[in-house]
This record gives sequence, C-alpha cells and structure tokens, in this order.
Amino acid sequence: MTALGKLFRTTAFKLSIAYLVLFSIGAGMVLTRVGARVKEVLDEQIEQTVDAEIRALSEQYAQGGLRQLANAVERRVRAPGGSLYLLTNHAGEVIVGNIEQPKFTPSGSSELVETTYERRGEPGETHPALLRLFLLPGGFRLLIGHDIQDHQVLRDILRRALGVSLFWLALVGAFGGLFMAHRMLERVDVMSDSARRIMAGDMHERLAVSGAGDELDRLAENFNAMLERISELMAGLREVSDNIAHDLKTPLTRLRNRAEAALHGSSSDSEHREALAAVIEESDSLIRVFDALLMIARAEAGYSSDNLAMFDADAVVRDIVEMYEPVAEEQGARLDVETQSGLAVTGSRELLGQALVNLVDNALKYGVAGENPTIAVSARRLGENIEIAVADRGPGISPQDRERVVGRFVRLENSRSRPGSGLGLSMAAAVARLHHGALRIEDNAPGLRVALSLPATRAMPGPASRATERA
Repeated sequence: MTALGKLFRTTAFKLSIAYLVLFSIGAGMVLTRVGARVKEVLDEQIEQTVDAEIRALSEQYAQGGLRQLANAVERRVRAPGGSLYLLTNHAGEVIVGNIEQPKFTPSGSSELVETTYERRGEPGETHPALLRLFLLPGGFRLLIGHDIQDHQVLRDILRRALGVSLFWLALVGAFGGLFMAHRMLERVDVMSDSARRIMAGDMHERLAVSGAGDELDRLAENFNAMLERISELMAGLREVSDNIAHDLKTPLTRLRNRAEAALHGSSSDSEHREALAAVIEESDSLIRVFDALLMIARAEAGYSSDNLAMFDADAVVRDIVEMYEPVAEEQGARLDVETQSGLAVTGSRELLGQALVNLVDNALKYGVAGENPTIAVSARRLGENIEIAVADRGPGISPQDRERVVGRFVRLENSRSRPGSGLGLSMAAAVARLHHGALRIEDNAPGLRVALSLPATRAMPGPASRATERA
C-alpha cells in the first residue's frame, strides 16, 4: 500500500472528512438562512415603502380627485428609482404609469405579490417586481410596487459566495485532514515499531509519550503501565522458577535419600513404617510449600474478581486468634486481641485469613521470648484504611533486612534452625497488594510489629468497639 493510500485509510483523515462534510452542511444551511432572511428584510422594507406610497396617494386623491392623483403619479414616474406605478380606468386603459399592464394582476386589498412586468417603451423585457393593487371609486385601479431585480442579484452573489466558500473549505479541510492524518500516522508508526521490538523480546522497550496529553499519550501511558506489570509478573515467574530450582532441590533430594534408605536398609515392618512416615512428613512439607507458592502466584496475578466480596475483618482476626490460642498455650505464650467492629473490607476472606495465619505463626515461632511472652493482635480503622497488626516481644528484624525478608524463600540466619519455608511474609505482602494495600514491618521496641494496611469499604453495623483479651 502506498503512503498516500495509508493516509486515506487513517481514522484521523476519515474523521476530518466527516467533520468537513458536517461543517459544510452547517455552513450551507447558515448561508441559505442568511439569504432568506435578507430577502425577507428587503421585502418588508418594500412593503413599508408601498404602504407609505398608497397612503400618500390616497390623500392626494381625497384632496383633488383623480386629476390630482394622476399628477402626483406623473411626478413620481419621472423621479429616478425602482418604484413602479400604473393608474388605469375601469376599462383597463392606462391613464398614467411607467409599466405595462402585468399579465398577473393582484386582486383588490391583496397582499404584496411577486410577479413580472414590462416597462413602458421596453417591450419583451420582463423584470421581477413586488406589486400591490389599490382600488379607487369609479372602477379606477392603482398598482404600486417596486423592482426587485437587485434581490436576484443579491441571491446570485450569495450563491456564488456559498459555492466559493464551500470549495475553499473542502480544499483546506482536505489538506488539513491529510496533515493531521500524517501526524497521527507518524506517531502510530513509532508505536508500532516499539510494539514490534517488544514482541521480539525487548521487554525494556516502552512506547514514546509526546507530552501533549492527548488520547495517544493516554494509550501509551496505559500500555507502558501494562508492560511494567507484565515485566514484574515475568520477573516474579523467573524468581519463582529459580527459587524452586535452588530451594526445593534439597528437600526433594532428602526425600529421595530417605526412600532409598528405607528400600535398601530397612528390614522390619516398624522400620519401614518409620521411613514411610518420614517420607510422608517430608512430602506434606513440600505440598505446603507448593500451596504457598500457588497462593502467592494467584494473589500477584490479581486473583479472580468472582472471589472478591465484602466481609468483616474483625471476624477474621478473632477467628484466627481463637484457632491459635491452643498453640500459644502449648508454648507458654499469651495471645491478646483488640479489635473494632464494622471493619468492612472488599477482597478475599480466604487469602486475608491465610496472610494473618502466617503473621501469627511467625510471631509464635520467632517472637516468643522472656517470661510471660505476649503476642498482640489488633484490628482498627486508621482514616480511610484498616490496619491489622501482629506484634511480638522477640528479637525482631534489623532495619536493613526488613525489605529483603518479604522475598520468597528468604530466611535470616537466626531462623534457619527453625522449621519453615521463608514464604510467610512474601505471601502476606502479595495479599496486601491484591487488596490495594501494603505490608509494613516496624520495630516494636523491643520485638517486631507487622501490619497489613487495607482500604476500608464502608462501616458495618455493630458495637462501637470490642476489646477482648485471651490467655
């Protein structure tokens, strides 16, 4: 396809032509209405002039009869101008005037009528005119009117002006449409080249933004934001793949070695059962890791909007605390919970509950220290957000490690001796992002405080606040 053909096929050119056609139609209607209105104004002026002539000549007739009327008409006939007069008797014979008897004669007391006439002494040449008939006693008739040849000249001028205007409008509009289409096509071609490089694998390429703030800039900005999100997801996928390859290789090798040892080294049924129990336990641990990875992937991919619903975060917090009370008692710790009611959140109750489980489980694993250790769980409204926090009095996490610890399979040196996969905080952060919130890791002085900040939906009915303490 030629470059000119591409220009003609662009949306910008088609829109320019469509606007040009609509504007031409509008301009034609306006000029037509202007011409009609000009004619109406001129006709009204002629009508007023004719009425004034009739009144003046009526006074002449009333004062001096037919002779004085004829003399007055004779004087007006000799005066230059476009006024027309014709005084005839009852037989239609011309007494005085400057026109011949018209073929169409208005009836008595009629409105102003547009017709044609011939000037006296110029047979065969017709001219347009507006005439009115005035009837006199004795059958005499007086025609008074005005030549409207200038009306036709004016209409011809307006028609020519309309034609010339539409021609130049079409010419300028066509060139303007081509110019706009060329500018638009240049920007689209630049975007297409960038898209081709992206499809070829250059994920760092971005669409150019001109800074004009038009629809193409908005499209480019949204497309670039989508590319950023795709790049983040791809980076997360590569990270998950690398983590699986490195961090799961050891437990899979250990699982295989135990199975092989049971196969070759065990001789009694009890030893076989112990080996199988160890294999099952190792398998369950791997399944939990894969479940956690799957849940993180679902959260970071945006989850399914069909599973998002409004629920009370207060109820979720109290359910999780009630579930972990026996575990805390076994470790000699105490769970304190303080919540407010009506903490409505729109999202996934399952994912939020799992994130809170991870935070409480981490607090019980790493935050139980000293005499009468306490884990504080709270849920409250802070402005437009709802904050769910788990705080302990353990050793905490140094500031330089707080950003790194939310990565997948990241375990600090002081936690490697304890069971775990290093996915708890990573999943909690993914759940927070899914709900358009954030995960904060703060110093509890002493200990660690981890808070989930989520956007509030609306207040739910219930008591003003609820504070409970469980040991």
